[in-house]
Amino acid sequence: MAQVTVTIAGKTYRIACGDGEEQHLEELAASFDAKIEDMRAAFGEIGDMRLHVMAAITLADEMHETKKRIAALEAELAELRRFASQGDERTQAIEARLAEGVHRAAERIELLARRLGASGQG
Repeated sequence: MAQVTVTIAGKTYRIACGDGEEQHLEELAASFDAKIEDMRAAFGEIGDMRLHVMAAITLADEMHETKKRIAALEAELAELRRFASQGDERTQAIEARLAEGVHRAAERIELLARRLGASGQG
């Protein structure tokens, strides 16, 4: 198991993580640290714990909104796939009707050709 040292709000923390996850953990910590600094700039010195909680709630809210957007996009994608599938079925039905029409026309042409051939022999 790997270990990463991160700094959040000026304090250093050593955190264990899975092998290969070090960079991701460092990026998450940097994102959290940046959120705390943004809040510190907006609200001033209101206490580390309060800043940490506010930053965590803000990030949780962003994640919640992102999940809602993903769910809406997934629903829209499913609807588009359903619509495309129906379009494929309609296309296949039209192609089948068209093929049937061509087949009937070919039969009529053959019948006419036989009649013309029979009447030309007599």
